[in-house]
Amino acid sequence: MKAIRLTLICHALTQSQKVGRFHGIDEAILPVGQWPAAAEPGIRVLSAPEPRARQTALGLGAKADIEPALADGDLGVWQGLALKQVQAEAPEALGQWLEDPHSAPHGGESIAQLCQRVVTWLEAFDRPGETWAVTHPQVIRAALVHVLESPLAGFQRIDVPPLSRLHLSRAGQWRLRLA
Repeated sequence: MKAIRLTLICHALTQSQKVGRFHGIDEAILPVGQWPAAAEPGIRVLSAPEPRARQTALGLGAKADIEPALADGDLGVWQGLALKQVQAEAPEALGQWLEDPHSAPHGGESIAQLCQRVVTWLEAFDRPGETWAVTHPQVIRAALVHVLESPLAGFQRIDVPPLSRLHLSRAGQWRLRLA
């Protein structure tokens, strides 16, 4: 049986990340000075549907298949707002969202719902060989929480910088693979 290797790659830097704003729906990436190594032939590449993920896949030299399960979390009415604005206008709601992974005061997807979506996709993923999946910080956090069997509270304690990679392998169960 051939091993399953899945590398989750965070999209490149966006203006929202640079200035401390919640992501926008159709946000593009900022110019990248030096792209990391490109996908080699034989590596299957998947991408979240958002432009920032698709642009990153292209920057990595890959034509990616769109995978809806890799979509970023739905932040409802907070989409595109500055974190400072939400802190000023809805501090209790922001605090609730940061502390309770089942809450969704913004009217979008809760962290628990996002994590469940990612877990469902991960557990169904069974393609042998090497796959890269270009996605978002929240999706990578959800995958890491699942693989390490961490409580959902750990989600908010994980930083995922632009273009960072989470290497996973599977032979019966998912494992974190340091590279």
